[in-house]
Amino acid sequence: MLRSVSLALAAALLAGTAFAAEPASGPPASKDGMFVNGKGMTVYTFDKDAGGKSMCNGPCATNWPPLIVADASKAKGDWSVVSRDDGLKQWAYKGKPLYVFVKDTKPGDKTGDGFLNGAWHIAKP
Repeated sequence: MLRSVSLALAAALLAGTAFAAEPASGPPASKDGMFVNGKGMTVYTFDKDAGGKSMCNGPCATNWPPLIVADASKAKGDWSVVSRDDGLKQWAYKGKPLYVFVKDTKPGDKTGDGFLNGAWHIAKP
């Protein structure tokens, strides 16, 4: 009984963070006029984010995994770290939280640009 409760608790805790992209030790890199994560995937911003706060949580964050911070000490200049509702830390550029899109399957894909009536945009330097 205790083992099943422990497994259920562990699964619930992991479910809350399953959407998050692998933590990045530093901010995204600039490539071909846009930002990409460590795997070369296109990085996006969301127009509904405001005041340095992510409005993409729950199912939104499942489809648009936030760029999670591994080392906040690398936040300098236009790069910052924002706190998410789930308690995780997320990279932001000029105050705009950053994400990747689950439907981008390989480096160079940009299928999220303009998604949701133009609310999602490729993040650019």
